[in-house]
Amino acid sequence: MRVMAQLSMVMNLDKCIGCHTCSVTCKQAWTNRAGTEYVWFNNVETRPGQGYPRRYEDQDTWQGGWTLDRKGRLKPRSGGRARRMLGIFSNPLLPTIADYYEPWTYDYETLTTAPLQDDVPVARPYSLISGEPTKVEWSANWDDDLGGGPDIAGRDPVVQKISDAIRLDYERAFMFYLPRICEHCLNPACMAACPSGAIYKRAEDGIVLVDQDGCRGWRMCVTGCPYKKIYFNHRTGKAEKCTFCYPRVEVGLPTVCSETCVGRLRYIGVLLYDADKVTAAAETEDDKALYEAQLGVFLDPEDPEVIAAARRDGVPETWLEAARRSPVHALINRYRVALPLHPEFRTMPMVWYIPPLSPVVDALRDTGHDGEDAGNLFGAIEALRIPVRYLAGLFTAGDPEPVAAVLRKLAAMRSYMRDTNLGDPADEAKAAAVGMSGRDMQDMYRLLALAKYDERYVIPTQAAAEAAALEESACPVDYDYDEHGRDRTSGPFGEASGRPAPASVESFHALKDRQTTGALVSPGDRKGRVNLLNWDGKGRPGGLFPRRGKGDE
Repeated sequence: MRVMAQLSMVMNLDKCIGCHTCSVTCKQAWTNRAGTEYVWFNNVETRPGQGYPRRYEDQDTWQGGWTLDRKGRLKPRSGGRARRMLGIFSNPLLPTIADYYEPWTYDYETLTTAPLQDDVPVARPYSLISGEPTKVEWSANWDDDLGGGPDIAGRDPVVQKISDAIRLDYERAFMFYLPRICEHCLNPACMAACPSGAIYKRAEDGIVLVDQDGCRGWRMCVTGCPYKKIYFNHRTGKAEKCTFCYPRVEVGLPTVCSETCVGRLRYIGVLLYDADKVTAAAETEDDKALYEAQLGVFLDPEDPEVIAAARRDGVPETWLEAARRSPVHALINRYRVALPLHPEFRTMPMVWYIPPLSPVVDALRDTGHDGEDAGNLFGAIEALRIPVRYLAGLFTAGDPEPVAAVLRKLAAMRSYMRDTNLGDPADEAKAAAVGMSGRDMQDMYRLLALAKYDERYVIPTQAAAEAAALEESACPVDYDYDEHGRDRTSGPFGEASGRPAPASVESFHALKDRQTTGALVSPGDRKGRVNLLNWDGKGRPGGLFPRRGKGDE
């Protein structure tokens, strides 16, 4: 047994409202540079839908992830080393810009400089790649709120596999939101596909990164990633991907997408796993058994043998303590309500999802039944508006049983907690029906519905000296300047206007202090402050000017 630790994430899809705040804040933090206009490290997809890039889940086309050879051993679906080297200068297995979208801006200058006239001036869209006028026909969230329509849902690769179970008509329309980031896999296919060895998995926390100095722009990693979460920057000639906001997590702060999530649906924590079992689990022959196989790789942080082995293998004590308090471990291993995205890709993904249940309550209530009654809920699981088989196609390689078990647990929790909150006696039979105890029901309810910031994000900091050395004070990717130091991409208006600001202007330790001290809301800190909006301009209220010391005139 070789114990390693990894930061992982769980997202509760029942709470996602599709506001795209996570996408926008991630965009501003990481991909607001020239060459990354079409890049979304975090995007929120409406399902059913084609996803971003279009139909990325269709591995018959894109050849991403892993498959098994005749001897049952793992091999990249895109081919072995010889095949990749033969096609190193011409790789046809790549999404085109049309599969992503051609990024655009608008002619804002026309709005500000157009002379007075009878007609209102129009800001026409212009391509950020060619600079020519363009027609907006596709983007990263084009399917937004269109799930269930034949034109959109019919092109969903998951729907096509189970088309006999889904009718794409108005009466049976369904949709939900699916936020996606890089999976930071235990068995990353992108790393195996990279000819230059520029992609690596950090031993200390499992985050998968791209060495910008080592990347040669072959783009084999784009083909290898089945989730298509690696992008090519056509300005720098390098591959870029989600970094799990490593400068933030190194000092104990959550990722930007988690910090700004309106629905509070994301959880970050530590998982301990046996590195010696990863390959064997990924080589499980039956696709439907891959979910259980990956669960078998994770270790119990309360087990004395695991703790001793972790200490032997150099896992810090702070990480062991974080693993015991990890909300991710609780949702994946203890309560078993979180599921991996497309385990059949065999990459062992480490971003997991709690499937949505919400529509079933309203559907039952509309029929005149008690929407929170456990018996009614259990009976309605198979008749959900969101078909169980569709969720199984996303999270369990088509096996509906684990998905149905998760939905039954969520339904039982709702019914059990309703009794408790209304003052009725707790019915332990409801918890026992799904293999849980009443205490488990209450703990799971608190984690899913009431958990505070420190409970949702249990992130151990790196060693102080190591974190200080890894702090980021400038952008790791160069900007495109000319010989005079002028930004080639700057313009008078739009997102490319002006000289780009550095990636950070303060250390992430200072950022954590500012975010966690509560200085802006502390009553004691407000003493001596002046609210200029309420000041009538008469006199000089205390705090308007700095206090003078004894030695001041």
